[in-house]
Amino acid sequence: MSEDLEVESGPDRRSIMKAAAFVVVPVAGVGAVAACASSNSSSGGSGGSSSVNGTVTVASSSVPVGGGFVDQNNNIVVTQPTAGQYKAFSAICTHQGCTVGGVTNNRIVCPCHQSVFSATDGSVINGPATRPLSPMDAALNGTNVDVTSSAK
Repeated sequence: MSEDLEVESGPDRRSIMKAAAFVVVPVAGVGAVAACASSNSSSGGSGGSSSVNGTVTVASSSVPVGGGFVDQNNNIVVTQPTAGQYKAFSAICTHQGCTVGGVTNNRIVCPCHQSVFSATDGSVINGPATRPLSPMDAALNGTNVDVTSSAK
C-alpha cells in the first residue's frame, strides 16, 4: 500500500533573493535602502551617518595603534593610525550601509562585501565601495577619545 503524500512546494532561495533585490524601503532624507543591505544599516550607503548627537567618549585604551574600535551603538569607528593620533569616522560602509567590522593594519574592513578603507583618512583602499567613510572629529581628552560629528 502506498500513500500519496502531498508535498508543498514554494519558491527556491534564488527566486526569493532575486525578488528581495527589488524591494525598496524609503528612508527620510536618504532616498532608499536596498533590501540586501545589512540589518545594522542606518544610512543606506549614503556616505554613512552616525548616531552621534553631542559627544561620544571612547576609552583610548580600546583603540590600539594601527587598529581601532567600532562602536556599533553609535555607528562610529575610532582609529589610531600612529601612536597618539586618533581619527574617527562613521562606521557605516558607503557601499550598502553595513557596519564596518574592525580595524587592523590601519585598514577598516566591512564584513559584508569586503570594502576596505584607510584608518588615516577614511578613503577607499579597495571596493566595491566608491566613497570614503564620513569623517568625524576625534580629540584625546585625558585617557579618553571624545568623538563629535564634523560640521560641514
